[in-house]
Amino acid sequence: MQSEFDGLISNKTWELVLQPCNVNIVHFYMHQPMGFHDPHHLDYVCRLKKSLYGLKQAPRSSYQRFAEYVSSIGFQHNTSNLSLFIYQHGDALSYILLYVDDIILIISSHDLRKSIMALLASEFAMKDFGPLSYFLGITVIIHACGLFLNQSTYASEIIARASMDSYKPSATPVDAKHKLIITSYGTPYEDPTMYQSLYIALWLASLSTPTEKLVSYTNADWRGCPNTRRSTSTYCVFLRDNLISWSSKRQPTLSRSSAEAEYMCVANVVSESCWLNNLILELHFPLPQTTLVYCDNVSVIYLSGNLVQH
Repeated sequence: MQSEFDGLISNKTWELVLQPCNVNIVHFYMHQPMGFHDPHHLDYVCRLKKSLYGLKQAPRSSYQRFAEYVSSIGFQHNTSNLSLFIYQHGDALSYILLYVDDIILIISSHDLRKSIMALLASEFAMKDFGPLSYFLGITVIIHACGLFLNQSTYASEIIARASMDSYKPSATPVDAKHKLIITSYGTPYEDPTMYQSLYIALWLASLSTPTEKLVSYTNADWRGCPNTRRSTSTYCVFLRDNLISWSSKRQPTLSRSSAEAEYMCVANVVSESCWLNNLILELHFPLPQTTLVYCDNVSVIYLSGNLVQH
């Protein structure tokens, strides 16, 4: 992320300026990204200097232009993922995944690929980089049985950024049961930007969800945070033997009982499972079996099965 942020500055796409007030001229601004604040200009914001595709409007306009064009050539907008477009005509099937100005094109035949690439090239300035090998921190290895996705390169970059690439690996690098308290260990860092940037990078790595049955496991650490006494919700979702989605996050509110904390966790994993089901359905690969959700709290199981409560 640091290199991308530096690229925005070096490419003169954004510049740091004082936050304007009572200005009639239309400009586009954003707050300095978390973890990348300029320590000498904390009250400054970023002002957009140029947009994608040569447009004068904000980048949202470039996305709207792309979406309208691919819709005109037969693609449908995916309702579960706004960056995904799907084309189906008989046996012909194609997907377009858009991230800013990077595109992944998945097609069912070589002729369809040539046709779609020609249509896109006639409207946008494009360059074909060949078979997919790396995208948004995910390395793609193509073999006879399909695709193998991993984030080893991205993880190595995070470790190098923290100057830990010379350290020896450990199966369990920290005590998983240790509770950190704000006032327990010395004074806070004067400049926590390095930690914040590493945290965001690891958080982005945890968002990766590659896509006949979904199985979800859930658990909650009731009042596990010693500072706020809030619980931590954790879940993981498997498609066959593949882990495709996971989360470990502190709950936004206090729970009066372990059952309440577990129930909130179950609600989160059910919401995630429904989203994954809808996404896979829109990809024209419906799951033949019902999703299973496992919870180790009997009270929550009975509460979830009580139709009066729902």
